[in-house]
Amino acid sequence: MPRTEDRLTKRQFRQTVALALAALAVASLPSPARAHPHVFADARLEVTVAPDGTVERLAHVWRFDDIFSSTVLMEFDKNGDLKLDQSELDTLSQTINDSIAEYKYFQTVLSDGKEVPMIKPAHLIADFPDNQLLIMFESKPEKPLKVDHKVSFGVYDPTFYTAIDYPDDSDMHISGVPNGCASKVVRPNPDEAIAANQTTLTDAFFNDPTGNDMSKIFATRLEITCGQS
Repeated sequence: MPRTEDRLTKRQFRQTVALALAALAVASLPSPARAHPHVFADARLEVTVAPDGTVERLAHVWRFDDIFSSTVLMEFDKNGDLKLDQSELDTLSQTINDSIAEYKYFQTVLSDGKEVPMIKPAHLIADFPDNQLLIMFESKPEKPLKVDHKVSFGVYDPTFYTAIDYPDDSDMHISGVPNGCASKVVRPNPDEAIAANQTTLTDAFFNDPTGNDMSKIFATRLEITCGQS
C-alpha cells in the first residue's frame, strides 16, 4: 500500500483522470513520438441507426487496467472497506464526468471528414465489477445525422496519455445500417499516418500537453460508407 504522502491529492487525481480517460490505441507509436500511454482500457462501441437512417445513439463501455483501477479504488474508497459503495461510485462518476466533458468525451464523429458536434451524455455511470473500473455512457449528435454518405465513429486521446483499445473488430458494432451502405473497422498504421501528415506532426505536436485534434488520425474507428459501388 502506498504511503499517505505518495497518494495523489484530489486535484492531482482529477487531472490524472482527465488525461487517463482520454483514449486512443497508440500503444506502439514510433520513436519520433515521445508521448506514450500510461493507462490502458478495453472498449466496446455500439452505434444504433434509427429506421429513418439517422444516428440514434452511441453507447460506450470502457474497462480499465488493473493498476489504474487500483488507483481509483484507493482514492475513492473513503470508508476503507476495499470496495466502492453506491455513494462512492456516484462521486467517482461525477468526477469522471466533470473531468472528460472538456475533452468532448474523447469522441470523434466525422461526417465526410468534418467534425460532428455531440450532445453531452445525460448520464455517465462508473462501476467496479471484479475490481476493475468500468465506465458507461451514451451520446448522440446535436443535429440529426443521416447515414447516407461517409460517417465515422471513434475515440482518441489528444494527449496520448491513455490507450483505449478495441481488441476485436466486433467490439465496434453498428445496427440498423441502411441498404446500400457498408461498414468496416479502420485501424490506422501509425507509421503511415505520420508519413502522410509530416508537416503537421512536428515535435511541438507530440510535446503539447493539451493535446491536438489531429491526433484523431491515429484513432481506431468504425466507418460507414453509403452510395458508392
